[in-house]
Amino acid sequence: MTDLVVRALTEHDTHLFASFDSLAPAPALVGKGAFGHTYVPVHEGGEYRPDWTWVALRDGKVVARAAWWGGPGDETPKALDWFDFADGEAEAAAEVLRTAPLRSEYCLIAPPGWRDLPDVRAAVEARVAAAEAAGMRVLVERFRYEWTTGCPLSERTGRLVYRSEPDDAVIRDVLGRTMHGTLDAHDSRNVAELGLEAAVDDAMEFLHWLPSPRAWWKLAHTPGGELVGIHIPAHNPAGPCVGYIGVVPGQRGRGYAYDLLVECTRDLVDEGATRIAAATDQGNFPMAANFAKAGYPVSQERIDLLPPREG
Repeated sequence: MTDLVVRALTEHDTHLFASFDSLAPAPALVGKGAFGHTYVPVHEGGEYRPDWTWVALRDGKVVARAAWWGGPGDETPKALDWFDFADGEAEAAAEVLRTAPLRSEYCLIAPPGWRDLPDVRAAVEARVAAAEAAGMRVLVERFRYEWTTGCPLSERTGRLVYRSEPDDAVIRDVLGRTMHGTLDAHDSRNVAELGLEAAVDDAMEFLHWLPSPRAWWKLAHTPGGELVGIHIPAHNPAGPCVGYIGVVPGQRGRGYAYDLLVECTRDLVDEGATRIAAATDQGNFPMAANFAKAGYPVSQERIDLLPPREG
């Protein structure tokens, strides 16, 4: 087998990324390509930076590729979006991840029920194994939802009172309270490994990063004034989304997360949304049930892998 060349692309050779598709034996079964996404570099009006796009070449042909994504102002990538390799080139793919000086979560997307589809399952497991060979590790599997105007739109329950909260210190306090006993794997990991304050910092950074109005963030109270939780309708770079839903510990077990989700959905629809993306961990059974009850169908499943620990 000839020597492998692993390198980043430049503005002059981003066509190499798409050249992999002509060598692939079949259409993509998982990942961005399986859901109609295309790789377009920023200098052609797209989202992907050539220096955040790495390939492995053998005899001048791309046998593995990886593309990281970040927003226009991001100095480091938010996610590894694309990760593909030819048959027999799993080690080349792992070498791409080892060599590239980029670290972020790998969000591998697959169709619902992928474990029951043998070819799709093999594609998922091959990518996970290659990423693990490069030092990544699975954190959690998630459901991704997409509400559209063709889905049921639940009525507001009327059980809670909502108001905007402009003070970030108040928001921080509420977020910290919702993270106690959380079923969200990302928040739970951050609290365990970094501490509560750092976990709240991470959540606040993400929420401020979202390109939607800060005024949309709302706290929920009972009619008697007791704090229940927080909901944040938002936009991510792709469109409207459920940014955050959280109930404080003393109010759990009363179905309030459903109230917050319905209110969040209604707020986004009132702002003109015709599609709303959302996600939750597959192990968060109460929240998954709330999404189903609120008319959100599962559009994808997702496996989130963490980058190697530094040092």
